[in-house]
Amino acid sequence: MDCNLKCINCLKELCVHKVPLFSALQHEDFEEIAGRMIYRKYEKGEIILAQDSKPHGITIIRKGSAKACRIASDGQEKILYLFSKNDFFGEQYLFGDERVSYHVVALQKVETCSFSREHFQQMILSRPLLAQQCIEELGRRVIALEQVVQNAGSQKIDSRIALLLLEFDRKYGVMTEQGPSVLLPLSREGIANYLGIARETLSRKLNQFEEDGMIRSVGNKRITLLQPQILAAMANGETAVSPA
Repeated sequence: MDCNLKCINCLKELCVHKVPLFSALQHEDFEEIAGRMIYRKYEKGEIILAQDSKPHGITIIRKGSAKACRIASDGQEKILYLFSKNDFFGEQYLFGDERVSYHVVALQKVETCSFSREHFQQMILSRPLLAQQCIEELGRRVIALEQVVQNAGSQKIDSRIALLLLEFDRKYGVMTEQGPSVLLPLSREGIANYLGIARETLSRKLNQFEEDGMIRSVGNKRITLLQPQILAAMANGETAVSPA
């Protein structure tokens, strides 16, 4: 459905401003975008964007979190990326007619705002600066994706787990007296899937992190980062825990 009051909340909370593609626009341009936004709600587990479908434009996560995943021919799921508030997807399809090679699925209740490809292309024609900004941002995303692929093959497992815990802290963490507390957006099996490692390997490494005093597990869904500075050093390859 269309956003209430021409997406006044979107303008007030500046969620459109969070999208790098739109950062070069003027306030009146934001008003035009906000007036054309489509607002939707999704329940946990609901598909936001279906694999093999044709996306209609760019989508911003206004509230909640979601995962991008690909389903192989044998039915196995591979998690590709996690989206949190103010993340966005679909920008690579603003100019082509390709089908999406992944699902986007809500990990919890999600609210989104979408801007259609047709409206975006109309704006591009009258705003050369926006076209330049778009080309530059898409280029940055390609470079970032290449770096992720390279790191996945070269980083040690300890470093990859530490980096992911810090990413979760940035997106989902809250500060407590003991340190940053992170509500995990995925199950342990999902995290292992995302990292491309075995579930048993993840459990062994997290147990080692806990024995070394870097984290504390609170049930299965929350982890407190007791030594985030050590995790940051480990993520940069400066140190490592002893093998379990």
